[in-house]
Amino acid sequence: AGTDAAMFAELDSAYQRKAPVMVWVYSPHWAPAKYEGEWVEFPPYSKECYEDPKVGVNPDKAYDCGKPFGDIWKFAWGGMKDKWPVAHKVAKAYQIDVAELNAMSGQVDLDGKTIEEVAAAWVEANEAKWKAWAQ
Repeated sequence: AGTDAAMFAELDSAYQRKAPVMVWVYSPHWAPAKYEGEWVEFPPYSKECYEDPKVGVNPDKAYDCGKPFGDIWKFAWGGMKDKWPVAHKVAKAYQIDVAELNAMSGQVDLDGKTIEEVAAAWVEANEAKWKAWAQ
């Protein structure tokens, strides 16, 4: 499609027409919150698959496998535990579901809300969850 804007315009058009469409998008992202669909299972990523056309399902092309993926890591300053013990507990314990992250990114990217507005709304709606992280 050339640009993200063009790709998502094409996705929106196909989705409205109920036409088949395939886009390459990662998660967390706003698109899975807006559009119902299925993830395509690609062959597992390997460095060789990206570099050698003979590796993968298409012997004439490289990049014929999935992208590398993994966890989103959280980290904090080493002195945080002593200087801000409650913040350290929160940083260590917090977990946010991917669907929640997708929805929140949609509120920012699609609905025009600020990150601060979305975060404040999440904090207000999830008090029991974040208070437990601080225990």
